[in-house]
Amino acid sequence: MTIEENIQGLLERREEALKGGGEKKLEMQHKKGKFTARERVYLLLDEGSFEEYDMFVSHRSTDFGLEKEHYLTDGVITGHGTIDGRVVYIFSQDFSIFGGSLSESYAKKICKIMDQAMKVGAPVIGLNDSGGARIQEGVKSLAGYADIFQRNILASGLIPQISAIFGPCAGGAVYSPALTDFILMSKENSYMFVTGPKVTKTVTGEDITTDDLGGAEVHERKSGVSHFIVEDEEEGIMLIRKLLSFLPQNNLEDPPLVECSDPISRMEDALNEIIPDDASIPYDVKDVIFMITDNNEFLETQENYAKNIVTGFARFNGMPVGIVANQPNYLAGVLDINASRKAARFVRFCDAFNIPIITLVDVPGFLPGSGQEYGGIILHGAKLLFAYGEATVPKITITLRKSYGGAHDVMGSKQLRADLNYAWPSAEIAVMGAAGAVEILEGKNVKNMTAKEKDEYLVRKEKEYKMKFANPYDAARYGFIDDVIEPRNTRFRIIRGLQTLATKKDTNPLKKHSNLPL
Repeated sequence: MTIEENIQGLLERREEALKGGGEKKLEMQHKKGKFTARERVYLLLDEGSFEEYDMFVSHRSTDFGLEKEHYLTDGVITGHGTIDGRVVYIFSQDFSIFGGSLSESYAKKICKIMDQAMKVGAPVIGLNDSGGARIQEGVKSLAGYADIFQRNILASGLIPQISAIFGPCAGGAVYSPALTDFILMSKENSYMFVTGPKVTKTVTGEDITTDDLGGAEVHERKSGVSHFIVEDEEEGIMLIRKLLSFLPQNNLEDPPLVECSDPISRMEDALNEIIPDDASIPYDVKDVIFMITDNNEFLETQENYAKNIVTGFARFNGMPVGIVANQPNYLAGVLDINASRKAARFVRFCDAFNIPIITLVDVPGFLPGSGQEYGGIILHGAKLLFAYGEATVPKITITLRKSYGGAHDVMGSKQLRADLNYAWPSAEIAVMGAAGAVEILEGKNVKNMTAKEKDEYLVRKEKEYKMKFANPYDAARYGFIDDVIEPRNTRFRIIRGLQTLATKKDTNPLKKHSNLPL
């Protein structure tokens, strides 16, 4: 063959690969309101930056008639490109080819880009739209999933891993996204479950729809599996780009700084009045967050799951940070099982990738009750305690109002190696609230009193208790609080603290790994 014929053959094969499973199947994607696998890649990456690997791969199976049906790429598009000029690796599952089902060859393609991403230290983004394992390949497809899982595990804490679910994700396929750092789902077409509605009906007798079993809203609100929910794929792709803007390329780099036009010294007078005089009245902690961050911006994670705690990313003077804040507007901001798990994972992610942690505290304690105790609140609360104590990144904690009991220790206390602990004048730092404390402390003294005498006595003792403990100054007297600050200066104090802590070095004892209370 001549050189011209060889080149023509190459171009024809590329053209064939670009067609996926054929025009009809690609059009079916559009009819469902979905992008094709290639369209997703091109939308996500900087224009012209995509370099594709393994375009000419196809399966090697000869069972169940597969030898008669071959498609280039074998159902997944892999390669690397850039987002805002920064290198990322990507795989995009192609539902138009065998329903996006995973084969041995398909898995090897994904493993190849994951291996290279770990070597060069760049994030991996998976765009999931697959019917699961390719049944015709049997155990080889299962082995392929396990190979991917192993790489997810090795990459954890080394490079950021993001999963977008833009279609079905079922059976063993769900565990690769579950091992990644962030999962994003679209409302219209995405779902995740280990076993589908038909199997569920057969085994348990439960009659349930796909959406009710594993739809996007279920995983965003009930299970906490998904970190973000979006209206459609285009919004999801833009959200991935925004999320990456807060993250470093790998665990050895710092998160990217951006130019900031928001003054460091900007004061928010409204913060001086945001805490109600009555400690039982709630307020929205997100109002505090938006007022102190650069340009009033905040990217919240798991917004509708465990709403009694708020987690997400923001910037201070262009520096990315992770924010953890109790939410008095929901369940009074108590810590429960779900809130503890949510915050613990977020703190550990930030620590793994050198992102400072800002903690805003207003917590009355842990949620009481048999439901919480039977569900393991002791272990789950310990996860959050463990995460803060293990973290070596800069940690700044600000107590806004209540900080009671064990929850005070858990929420980034000085004893868990927080670097700077500030408090607003409204802070109440004690073992418990005044009413409960006085009832325990004065129980013997009121036994022989009349009802009127008892009430007057307890009111007086409550006032004494509040004078002594329902303020930040007792903790400040012992150095557990570094300073009591005026609320409107909070932004300035955080930024100065982050600047000071930029060269912080802290280490944990040498060991194989810790034994987190799972």
